[in-house]
Amino acid sequence: MSSLDQDRHDPRRDEPGFGVRPQPVDEPETLFDGGESPSAPAVVAAEAAEFEPAETTTEMAEEQRERSWPEREADEPTPQRVEDEDSADEQPEDRDTGAEEPLGPTGRPFPQLPEPAPPAAGPKHAQIIAMCNQKGGVGKTTTTINLGAALAETGRRVLLVDFDPQGSLSVGLGVNPHTLETSVYNLLMDRGTDIDEVIDETVVEGMDILPSNIDLSAAELQLVSEVAREQILARVLDRVRDRYDVILIDCAPSLGLLTINALTASDGVIMPLECEFFALRGIALLTDTISKVQERLNPRLQVTGILGTMYDARTLHSREVLERVVQAFGDTVFHTVIRRTVKFPETTVAGEPITTYASSSPGAEAYRTLAREVLTRCHAK
Repeated sequence: MSSLDQDRHDPRRDEPGFGVRPQPVDEPETLFDGGESPSAPAVVAAEAAEFEPAETTTEMAEEQRERSWPEREADEPTPQRVEDEDSADEQPEDRDTGAEEPLGPTGRPFPQLPEPAPPAAGPKHAQIIAMCNQKGGVGKTTTTINLGAALAETGRRVLLVDFDPQGSLSVGLGVNPHTLETSVYNLLMDRGTDIDEVIDETVVEGMDILPSNIDLSAAELQLVSEVAREQILARVLDRVRDRYDVILIDCAPSLGLLTINALTASDGVIMPLECEFFALRGIALLTDTISKVQERLNPRLQVTGILGTMYDARTLHSREVLERVVQAFGDTVFHTVIRRTVKFPETTVAGEPITTYASSSPGAEAYRTLAREVLTRCHAK
């Protein structure tokens, strides 16, 4: 053996049993039933099992449905969500809970509304209704256009007032706000403006519009120094009140001076309310503002109703929000509910109401029903 081999020689090689694999030694069973050391995923699963709720997600969801929807029958299947958003219109309007009368989407029996009688002959005195909610995107403009068109179908003469600087009402009826020479702004700031030069006809027979554009945004500041600044719109509408049966005002999404003007000029107010949680938060502030206007400026102002909009019966959230609104406001809530549908954005592009764009659609029928409710509540003739 060379000196190099001697340096590499390991003395342990000469010991007995060198190179033989040791046999496994039995260990006492401690943590696991099988007595074998588990893999890492098994450890994670075992630890997670300690925090897993006793009920499955499906069971918890079903329990929540039963709590928030007590009138649902125990054996009633949960409606499956469909992919087509517009197919929500095809669902039944009423819920049958085993009672003698089927319930509408608000959880109340839907009343039998009479067909509107033709307007009475003779001098007119328009019923003025403000469409008001300080939250944007709840359906104020859509409701103003389509409710006005539905009222016009009953033979009423209707005037729509675009009182929002965004001019959405004007655009929704095919008016280009950028080409307007005169608008509502001129009527507010210049008493010499002829209102007949501002009123435009719409595609709907019997329905006119007072259009608006971005100029109206300056009126909020300029009216501050005016005497009786809250009553300027009322003076403007008094000029044409004897020409129309109904005047609908599309308010801006705020509670500023423009909205106060609209409430001061009105006999009633409709509050469109999106069936979403955040839409509920501003109702208390809005009702407080209405109360102050009643006390200080316009004693005849009444809440015509609260209108549920963008309702989707397929979602538990929409049903719960609508149920909570009915619990809080009772019969102030309209029986009619405006369901979510893709038809409404299409009508905006077309520049016409849904009653002419899709006359037989569920959305058009809903606004016709709403028109009958409004006429019944306002006792309009």
